[in-house]
Amino acid sequence: MSFYDEVYSVVRLIPKGKVATYGQIAKILASPHASRAVGYALHFNPAPGIIPCHRVVNRFGRLAPAFAFGGEEVQAQLLAEEGVFCDENFIVDLSKYLWREEER
Repeated sequence: MSFYDEVYSVVRLIPKGKVATYGQIAKILASPHASRAVGYALHFNPAPGIIPCHRVVNRFGRLAPAFAFGGEEVQAQLLAEEGVFCDENFIVDLSKYLWREEER
């Protein structure tokens, strides 16, 4: 299984109503310095809608300005439809919405 496939497998575990960070996914995959590679993988998501890449944010909760499927406004809308809201700067409150791996 490729690194990208492993990323997609982890991202599929993030439940509706939660977000994860790029770094968090990298750590789960035992590659703690690979957060950028996680972002690249998500940019090439082969199955949007099945692999919920919109649930991944940066370490500060910031949405992706270059969200591959329509920009941060689209990412914010997809998250809002799942009950995750961001502020006017497109930042999600991680203390409220961060997925804890032990929750699965």
